[in-house]
Amino acid sequence: MPSGYIALGDSMSIDAYAGGPGLGAASLLADDLGIDLTMLAADGATSDDVVRRQLGQVHGRPALITLTMGGNDLLTTLVSAPAPAALSAAVTRIAENYETALTSLTATGARVIATTVYDPSDGTGDLSLIGLPEMAGGAAVLDTLNTFIREAATRHGAALADVHAAFLGHGTSAGDISTPDSRPANRNLWFCGHIEPNAWGAQAIRNTWRRALQSAA
Repeated sequence: MPSGYIALGDSMSIDAYAGGPGLGAASLLADDLGIDLTMLAADGATSDDVVRRQLGQVHGRPALITLTMGGNDLLTTLVSAPAPAALSAAVTRIAENYETALTSLTATGARVIATTVYDPSDGTGDLSLIGLPEMAGGAAVLDTLNTFIREAATRHGAALADVHAAFLGHGTSAGDISTPDSRPANRNLWFCGHIEPNAWGAQAIRNTWRRALQSAA
């Protein structure tokens, strides 16, 4: 029988920025479902890291797998080579990795949830508050990536958690996303430490995953 839950991806899934063990999105979902969690997601992981390091650690027949990746690829590119061509190439690379990951993960027979990438700038592309250059056409670049994630989820029979849509209005327009506070008094602010989900953000991701499971059922 399939059993257990495996979380792959980046800091959208982990506990660190939500206040500690058991408080991140994957931990909350596992607790809600009463299912054992294997945390393979890692802080700073790119889509290459997921495919090259995490995917090979998926063994057996898990009941559930969540996947969060792509945001760190875009941020790394934005810092090192912010030209539109480089950002477009990064999206292509993430898309290729999504195909590889979903092909492998859905073959396990698990219920797989693909997750869109949120936007701390709330659609403006302006992350100067955290010392990053403005992403030229940033909203369009992210929309292209998220459109691919949505389409890939459909092709592979994965559930889709539209975290991007859920988070709009909870980034820079809601407050200071650079705050280190994991549980700010302002519950409309879902980020801390610049781009990470705080406790309220982690709860929102968990809720979006749960809705995706319910819709798929």
